[in-house]
Amino acid sequence: MNTVRQVFPIGAQWPTLDPFLFTAHHLDRYPAGTETFGPDPALLVGRHMCSDFEGKDGWNMYHGREVPGFPQHPHRGFETITYVRTGLCDHTDSMGAAARFGQGDTQWVTTGQGVVHAELFPLVHRDRPNTLELFQIWLNLPAKDKMVPAHFKMLWSEETPRVERRDGDGPRSEITIIAGEFDGKSGQAPPPHSWAVREEAAIAVWHIRMEAGAKLVLPPSPADEVNRALYVFDGSEIVVDGEPVRSGHGAVLRSTVAAELVAGDGPVEAMVLQGRPIGEPVAKHGPFVMNTEAEIRQAFRDYQETQFGGWPWPEDAPHHGGAEQGRFAKHADGRREDR
Repeated sequence: MNTVRQVFPIGAQWPTLDPFLFTAHHLDRYPAGTETFGPDPALLVGRHMCSDFEGKDGWNMYHGREVPGFPQHPHRGFETITYVRTGLCDHTDSMGAAARFGQGDTQWVTTGQGVVHAELFPLVHRDRPNTLELFQIWLNLPAKDKMVPAHFKMLWSEETPRVERRDGDGPRSEITIIAGEFDGKSGQAPPPHSWAVREEAAIAVWHIRMEAGAKLVLPPSPADEVNRALYVFDGSEIVVDGEPVRSGHGAVLRSTVAAELVAGDGPVEAMVLQGRPIGEPVAKHGPFVMNTEAEIRQAFRDYQETQFGGWPWPEDAPHHGGAEQGRFAKHADGRREDR
């Protein structure tokens, strides 16, 4: 049987398989910032402000008015995994947690019974461009965990394991283990109520970088009935057991067999998302993911009545200032981490 079961095109939003719900790849080549950490106001003329997703000039304001990003908005019933390769993300939430992260950091939030958060992308450099590249992955929760307490966790780049592979002096491959295990190395622990906590879920999120002509073998999954998808998002192509998957395309892989990956005639980058399906009904509407339409209606009522605990910040789109503020996390219990 072929290792590649299906090939499909990808764009800014990638098709996913259960237990994953959604993946967005943001690549914004922001210009130099102003003293208020946004683009020059002259560059905002002609944009659909507060709903700017057209990629004009190679970047978006999203829902931001002054600083690009997403002002406060609610979620319930799933998890967000936000992996920032380049640039900075400033996070605030209704639990009172805050963070500035980037440069290979990952933020993992279990939204559970409900959380409100904001994600802003401050343009901290005034003398050069402020390129941002991030991946936001939505991971579902099973019905029994959809109403667990919300939880915020940082997976810092310095503690994120990486595996290097090469044949002698040949071209090199590097695997960044955001979640799961590769070659005996395990990613940092996810939040306590994540589907990824369960060993039988076999969750993996791997970022793969390959030099031209490099070879890499993906091991078989540790269990049957595990979904595995490869997304080639930049560079040349990856040939999977003889079948090419060009940049800008994804492939559903048979997970029970090892898969040999061979990079094309230039460097290439890909993500792998793997996991055992939860296999439950999915009801989605906007920021909420539950099992039934009745639960979605209840989520809207709860948010309207309680604001999921309220918004403890003085504005809808708070950020953490200029480049003098380094990467940090302030947790809901008051604990602080500085990097």
